[in-house]
Amino acid sequence: MRISVALCTYNGEKYLPQQLDSLLRQERVPDQIVVRDDVSADGTWALLEDFAVEARGRGVEVDLQRNAANLGYVRNFERALSATDGDLVFLCDQDDVWHADKIFRMAREFGRRPRLVLLHTDARLVDGNGVDLGYGLFDALEMTRAEIADEHAGRAFDVLLRRNTVTGATVAMRGDVLKNVPSAPDGWVHDEWLAFVLGLDGEIDCLQWKSMDYRQHGDNQIGVRRHSLYDRVARTGLPKQEFMKSRLQCLQALQAKFEAGELVGTSEQRGRVAERVAHARFRAQLPDKTTARMAAVLREAMTGRYMRYSSGARSIASDLFGLK
Repeated sequence: MRISVALCTYNGEKYLPQQLDSLLRQERVPDQIVVRDDVSADGTWALLEDFAVEARGRGVEVDLQRNAANLGYVRNFERALSATDGDLVFLCDQDDVWHADKIFRMAREFGRRPRLVLLHTDARLVDGNGVDLGYGLFDALEMTRAEIADEHAGRAFDVLLRRNTVTGATVAMRGDVLKNVPSAPDGWVHDEWLAFVLGLDGEIDCLQWKSMDYRQHGDNQIGVRRHSLYDRVARTGLPKQEFMKSRLQCLQALQAKFEAGELVGTSEQRGRVAERVAHARFRAQLPDKTTARMAAVLREAMTGRYMRYSSGARSIASDLFGLK
């Protein structure tokens, strides 16, 4: 089984050496490492050039390129992924540290499960100095037992319609299915998009095992903390309704991919997506007046969509009391 790693970098010189070292210390060393640097202005490129020499000396193929202009992390990952040719492809951030058995254990899982197309894992959260923060990635994401059980039972599509639980830095995917994934619409993060699209026609699951140290620091392009809806909204800098409108736009872009034939899915899946869009539209357009809002929220609650596509009673309470 050929293993590829897609690594994207941008001004990552502070932590990058530890990540690069962890790739070469794997029990199962990758066959190919594709690196795309997004026009770093620090010492990242020099580190990558030195790494490429070392890795090639150990028999690893390294495809190292620097973008002509800054693409942003989503498009940069798409560019890196398009150059991979492995049977399995691992996503790799620049500032983490992989545990030595990460590739071996995840590849073994794919070998056992032919329907599996994407696998993600828990991770140990550490600070900028590598000190354990005392909780894991799944804790920070507030992944419930029900969500984990749904993924184990082959119902990841149901989970992903509600919210994203997949963190790209922990992901491995089958390379042959990546070629059929259309470009992510604006507003989507690459890991969320990949998980949703691959989940239309394949099995997605998680391992409740910490495969890596996931570093949290002030310069993360994408990071994670313990959070609630209120925290997620606050981090965007948007009022709640504006946040909901941005989510609606993302979901409408997803629906447009189905309508254009870029995504297929089953009739049931397309119906579920339409229902998810309808629920997002409702939450983005709540009435301002309290009495009208309360009546509308109660009607929506009766449809069951708060349970299927939001956080149930917590989301109902948020909408009833008009959290801004």
